[in-house]
Amino acid sequence: MIKRPDTKGQRLKRHKRVRAKISGTADCPRLNVFRSLHHIYAQVIDDVAGVTLAAASSLDKDFEGATGNAEAAKKVGENVAKRAKEKGIETVVFDRGGYVYHGRVAALAEGARAGGLQF
Repeated sequence: MIKRPDTKGQRLKRHKRVRAKISGTADCPRLNVFRSLHHIYAQVIDDVAGVTLAAASSLDKDFEGATGNAEAAKKVGENVAKRAKEKGIETVVFDRGGYVYHGRVAALAEGARAGGLQF
């Protein structure tokens, strides 16, 4: 019998490893990324207070275009950067969520940098 690797479990293990080293504060919150098959989501989180300061996703009502490609991820990054800048957030720490920094995750990071966030 062929055993398939538990890819979701492996990603969650990587995510725990990353989260052991990364934490968001009020001064430098955490930019979290979640990537599903059809959409991508980003949140700016203050872990000390346990609140989400800004969020954007490809499911937003004002989002236009395709939702599951790198171009959409870049737009989501720009949107989350714009919403974070409105709240006065300039610098964040990037949490890739256990995903490889490649493709849509990297495009979201580039979009956030283009929007004015520093990390």
